[in-house]
Amino acid sequence: MASSYSPATTSNSGAAAGSDSQGSYRFALVSLTSLFFMWGFITCLNDILIPHLKAVFSLSYTEAMLIQFCFFGAYFLVSIPAGKLVKRLGYQKGIVTGLVIASLGCALFYPAAEFATYGLFLGALFVLASGITLLQVAANPYVNAMGSSETASSRLNLTQAFNALGTTVAPFFGAVLILSVASSAASELVHAQAEAEVVKLPYLLLSGLLATLALVFAKLKLPKIETHIADDTGQISYKGKTSALQSTHLVLGAVGIFVYVGAEVSIGSFLVNFLGESHIAGLKEADAAHYIAYYWGGAMIGRFIGSVVMQKVEAGKVLAFNALMAALLIAVAMTSTGSVAMWAILAVGLFNSIMFPTIFSLALRDLGPHTSQGSGILCLAIVGGAILPLLQGVTADAIGIQQAFFLPIICYGFILFYGIKGSKT
Repeated sequence: MASSYSPATTSNSGAAAGSDSQGSYRFALVSLTSLFFMWGFITCLNDILIPHLKAVFSLSYTEAMLIQFCFFGAYFLVSIPAGKLVKRLGYQKGIVTGLVIASLGCALFYPAAEFATYGLFLGALFVLASGITLLQVAANPYVNAMGSSETASSRLNLTQAFNALGTTVAPFFGAVLILSVASSAASELVHAQAEAEVVKLPYLLLSGLLATLALVFAKLKLPKIETHIADDTGQISYKGKTSALQSTHLVLGAVGIFVYVGAEVSIGSFLVNFLGESHIAGLKEADAAHYIAYYWGGAMIGRFIGSVVMQKVEAGKVLAFNALMAALLIAVAMTSTGSVAMWAILAVGLFNSIMFPTIFSLALRDLGPHTSQGSGILCLAIVGGAILPLLQGVTADAIGIQQAFFLPIICYGFILFYGIKGSKT
C-alpha cells in the first residue's frame, strides 16, 4: 500500500525552514511552559483539596479518593473526543478551548461551596479536568513535534519541569488560602458550609488566570504543525503497520503511563494524611501541606537534571534506575517510622521526575504518521490517576494508610521492566 506520510512541519516550511522555524519553535516552547505550569499547579492542588473536603464532609479515604477519580476519570472520557477536536481545530485553538473549559470548571467551585455539596465539588472537578485533558492532548504532541525525535525526551522533560514547578508552588498556595483559613474558620463556625466556602477565593483566582491565558493564547502567533496525510483508502501504512496499536512499545508505554500516573497521584493524595499519623510526623494538615512541596520540588529538580543526563545516557536506562529507586524508598517508608519514613516517601518525588515525559517520548518513538493516534492513547492512559488512588483508598480503609503503599511499588516494578525491555522498538 502506498504511503503519503507527510512529516510535521511549520506553516513557514519549505526552502526557508531553517532559522525562522527554529525561532518560532523556541517562542512556542517558551509560551507553552505557562500551560505546563498551570496544569501542574491545579493537579497538585487536589492534594490539598482532598484532606480539606475529607474533614468538611467527614469522608472515608475511599470517598475522599473520588476527587481523584472524577479528576482523572475525565482523561478516560474526554481524551478521544479531545483528540478529534484538536485535529479539527489545530493545536492553538485546541489549547484556547481547553483553557476556557478549565476556567469554567474553576468558577463552578463557587456554587459548590455556596451549597456545601460534595457532589457539586466532584462535578466542578470533572469540568476542570476536561479542560486540562484538552490542554494535555494538544500540548504534549505539540512539544514532541517541535524538533527531532532524538531530542524529544529531553525536550519534554524540560517543559515538564515547569509542570513540576507548578506542583511545587501549589502546596504553599493551598496551605495558606485553604487549610490555614479552614482551621481558623473551624474554631468559629463548625458547620460544613463555613469550611467549604474557603475554596471560593482560590478557585475564582484560578478561573480568572485561566481566562486571561485563553485570551493571550488566542492572540499569539504560534507555528502550525501540518497533519499527516492518508492515502486514497483513508489508511496510512508505515513500516507495515496501519495503527499505533500494532506497536508493542506503544501499548506497553500506555500501561506505563497508567501505572505511573496512578502511583504518583496515589502517593501525593495520601501525603498530608500520612504525615499526620502520630508514628510518622504527627503534623497538622496546614503544616503537612508545606512538606508536599518537597515531594513535587524533587520532581522539578529531577526533570531539569534528567533533561541533561538523557542527552548522554539512554533514556530507558535512566527510567529503569529511577523506578528501582522509587520502589526502594517506598519500601523504606512502609517499614519505618518517624523522620525516616517521612523523608523516604518525600524523596520518591525526585525519582518520579523524569518518568512521565520519558515514558511518553519512548512510547511515541518511530510511530511516523501514527504519532497523533499514539498520543491520544497515552493521554487516555492517564486515567490511572483515577483508578489506582481509589484502590489505594479502599486498601487504606482496610489495612491502614502505611501498608497501602504496596500498590505504588507494584507500579514501579512495571516501569522498571518497561525501561529495560518494554520500550524497545
